[in-house]
Amino acid sequence: MTEVKLAVLGGSGAGKSALAVRFLTRRFIGEYASNAECIYTKHLCLDGRQIHLEIYDPCSQPQRGKLSLTDELHWADGFIIVYDISDRASFAFAKALLYRIRESHIGACKKMVESSIFLVGNKQDLCHMREVGWDEGQKLAIDNKCQFCELSAAEHYQEVVAMFTKVLRNITSNFKMKEKRRPSGSKSMAKLINNVFGKRRKSV
Repeated sequence: MTEVKLAVLGGSGAGKSALAVRFLTRRFIGEYASNAECIYTKHLCLDGRQIHLEIYDPCSQPQRGKLSLTDELHWADGFIIVYDISDRASFAFAKALLYRIRESHIGACKKMVESSIFLVGNKQDLCHMREVGWDEGQKLAIDNKCQFCELSAAEHYQEVVAMFTKVLRNITSNFKMKEKRRPSGSKSMAKLINNVFGKRRKSV
């Protein structure tokens, strides 16, 4: 069984949890407690391959101050960066997240960087309140060599599934080309990651 670890990151209120839960359970829940991080786990089959998926959903990240992401960068095989198209501040935060991830991958395999990050403009159902244009999201994705889409976690279940499926295919394709960089054999690293991310796990 292939193990895939995916981090869903973004500013407060961007819809990170809604997006993850929509994919995992089909349900849309508009309001989430944002003071606790958790990891959702799910077994699924993709292209005939059994996958054990873990999705890290952090508590709301501060949109000001220095971004560390040290633990997430060591832990995750891929990233979904979410912003709210009706909130320009969340777009600016997504840009900062992408910069931090790209900075950490300097010298890494170009293919790994391109295919393991997906920028998502969420809340397309609020297009009448739009503050961030589609072309702005597309340009940010091109500049950071990642993939991009706009969708609505509230209304577009099939598009949510298609986006997650594409991310998972890209990650598993990378596994075939290159050994995973995460030092999974290190007991000390495993203990560190468990301490940081192992507080709340939800199997769905």
